[in-house]
Amino acid sequence: MSTLFWLSEAQLEQIKPHFPLSHGIPRVDDRRVLSGIIHVIKNGLRWCDASTEYGPHKTLYNRFVRWSELGVFDRIFSSLAAQEGSPDTLIIDATHLKVHRTAASLQKRGSFPLYRTHQRRIEL
Repeated sequence: MSTLFWLSEAQLEQIKPHFPLSHGIPRVDDRRVLSGIIHVIKNGLRWCDASTEYGPHKTLYNRFVRWSELGVFDRIFSSLAAQEGSPDTLIIDATHLKVHRTAASLQKRGSFPLYRTHQRRIEL
């Protein structure tokens, strides 16, 4: 059983209008490269860990970076999200937020009451 992700032809046709025009040299197979990009991102892989069935990992990386800078993926996501209408629920994943180093520091002066250094004797 293959664990690789492949875009269907219908899915590719739906997002194809958002692709930039090819200048000069024809692009490598869009379905193969985009499927590889989605597979890498979906599984949290490094680019060099992508299966060779998607093509060279450098091609996947270069296409992702170029199209990200051009806003191609933003247009694709916006178009797909607009087709469904407004969502009922929004979820924010805070695992990617950076925290300033002082926010995670140890006890700050005055934030906790002072504790006595000696202990009370309990008489039995």
